[in-house]
Amino acid sequence: MSTTTVAQTAQQLAEQASRQAATTTAVPTDQQPSQEQLTKLFEVMRLKQQMQSMRQIVPSMVQQQIQSAMKQSESQLPPGSKLTPEQREKMQAVMNKYVGKAMDLYPPDEMMTDMGTIYRKHLSKDDVDALIAFYSSPAGQHLLDAQPAIAQEFMPIVMAKVSQRSQAMTRDMMKEIAEIGTTSKPGSTTPAPKTDTTKPPDQ
Repeated sequence: MSTTTVAQTAQQLAEQASRQAATTTAVPTDQQPSQEQLTKLFEVMRLKQQMQSMRQIVPSMVQQQIQSAMKQSESQLPPGSKLTPEQREKMQAVMNKYVGKAMDLYPPDEMMTDMGTIYRKHLSKDDVDALIAFYSSPAGQHLLDAQPAIAQEFMPIVMAKVSQRSQAMTRDMMKEIAEIGTTSKPGSTTPAPKTDTTKPPDQ
């Protein structure tokens, strides 16, 4: 997927979210939680730690996908066009560098600030107080303890299934596109059978 396509998709998702938010009743200003409440909520939710944990998981997952794509692309090259070990190592180093940079494009502190703005629109003071009480409880803390393991087990499942099913979907799409290209070529239609106009010999 190209950078332009990713940007367009992100813009479409943002526009869709804005339309959905417009139809949702926002919490009145006088009932919105204070910054102190949100700070306390994010603290007991361990939100910053969760984001940092995800930042550690994502690079390794992305690297695995890159390596898989590299192997698949190289396997389709002619024998004389394959990368040397030195070229492969340099390419991997470049990709690792940019994967690392990608993780710093949206720092956790900025994410929490943006999330606070959204929470304030949709959760009241009472909602936030109730959430603080839950996440401060043993059950809430146990859930938070389990979340890193849950995420670590779930992410490979998501990526494997999406990768597998997107490949099958792409094959089906390319097959249909190829069929369209074949039927649209001039003279590709099956000609009608010719009628024999030769007169039979006189008896």
